Amino acid sequence: MDKRIRELRMARGYAQETFAIEAGMDRSYYGGIEHGERSVAAINLMLLAERLEVPVGELFPPSASLGAMRKKSSATR
Repeated sequence: MDKRIRELRMARGYAQETFAIEAGMDRSYYGGIEHGERSVAAINLMLLAERLEVPVGELFPPSASLGAMRKKSSATR
């Protein structure tokens, strides 16, 4: 999800700090989201989607990548 949010932000020409401010989030918190260091509350996902002008589902990777994500997650345990 973090990569997808970054892709969408960059495609719209936003600098990270500018986007964070316009989305109503602290810059360091938003940076943590993009770097995969933060868990994101549902309300914040909704704010990001609204600011990016996409449905919330667009923030998530395609379901076809779920298998690879599961393997990666179990390998780190």
